Amino acid sequence: MPLVIFLCLLLVVFLYLVSIYNNLVSLKHGVSRAWANIDVLLKQRHDELLKLVEVCRHYMQFEASTLDAVMQARAGVARARETGNIAALGLAEGELRAGLSALYATVEAYPQLRSSDQFTHLAARITELETSIADRREVYNDAVNANNVRIDQFPNIVIARQCGFRAALLLQFAAPEKSDINLDKAFKS
Repeated sequence: MPLVIFLCLLLVVFLYLVSIYNNLVSLKHGVSRAWANIDVLLKQRHDELLKLVEVCRHYMQFEASTLDAVMQARAGVARARETGNIAALGLAEGELRAGLSALYATVEAYPQLRSSDQFTHLAARITELETSIADRREVYNDAVNANNVRIDQFPNIVIARQCGFRAALLLQFAAPEKSDINLDKAFKS
C-alpha cells in the first residue's frame, strides 16, 4: 500500500511538472505569435514608406536629405526587424519617427504634394499602420510580461532554467517616440 501511495504521489508531481512545462511553452509561443503580428505590420509599413518617399521625391527635388534620413531610418527598422533585435528596433523606430516628423513638416512647403491623392492615401495608410503597431506592441509587451513573470515564479523558475526558457525583452520606445505622429496637424494649411 505505501508503494501505491508513493507512485501516486510521484505521478501527481510528474503531471504537475509537465503542466508547468507546457504552460511555459505556451507563454513562449504567445510571445513569438505577438512578435509575428508586429513583424507583419512593420513589413507593410516598410513597403508603404518606400512608396511615400517616391511620391515625395517627385515634388521635393531639393529635399533629398530629408528623404534620405527617412530611407536610412527605414533600413534601420528593417535590419532590426529581420534580426529580431528588440532593443535595436526601439532605437530605429525613434529615428524613423524623427525622420517622418521632419518629412511631414517639410511637406508643408509643397501644397501640390499635400493635395496629391496618392500622398494623402499613403499618409493615411502609414497612420493606420502606426496605430496598429502601437496596439500590437501593447499585446506583445503583455505577452512578454506574462512570460517573464511566470519564468521568475517558483517552482517555474527551476523548470525554466533546466529547460532553457529565457526572459523576453519588452518593446519600448524612448519618451519622444511614444507619441503618435499627428498627420492632420502636419497637413493643415
